[in-house]
Amino acid sequence: MSPRAKVALIFAVCVAPPVLAWLAYDHGWAPRRAANYGELLEPRPLDGPLAALRGKWVLVTFDEASCAPACERKLYVVRQARLALGKDAGRIERLWLVTGGGQPGARLLGAIEGTRVAAASADLERAFAGDVRSHLYLVDPLGNLMMRYPSDADPARLIKDLERLLKYSSIG
Repeated sequence: MSPRAKVALIFAVCVAPPVLAWLAYDHGWAPRRAANYGELLEPRPLDGPLAALRGKWVLVTFDEASCAPACERKLYVVRQARLALGKDAGRIERLWLVTGGGQPGARLLGAIEGTRVAAASADLERAFAGDVRSHLYLVDPLGNLMMRYPSDADPARLIKDLERLLKYSSIG
């Protein structure tokens, strides 16, 4: 084989992968499924009770103080997801924003020990995306709303998202 043919072959081998990848992407062969379970939101800064939790990732739930079974399940999933993170559990805080006034019962507060509870103002509810009672939210350590999950979130997929996030995040 001549030296020119060898150089041409080396060039073709080096150029082919990016060119083929570009052609595949350009013709609709792009991956369809996102790696994350939660829905990414347009980041927006939040204040109120979240200001005191800056520097930590915060899982936020909204519900009334009476806390129906669906509310109890949400609080349980958030608690278990945090515990499942093991050594990284300290990087996550839980915040229950109580809507409609009222005070949660002592039995429930005992079951969700470690969860911070605060009253949700109408302004704070509007700052979150969508129907706040239908989602779990994730706030980053800088105080920005960044992700939401369905209220009946799959705990295993939520944990996987959090593990990946904490693995690659140097803040919080």
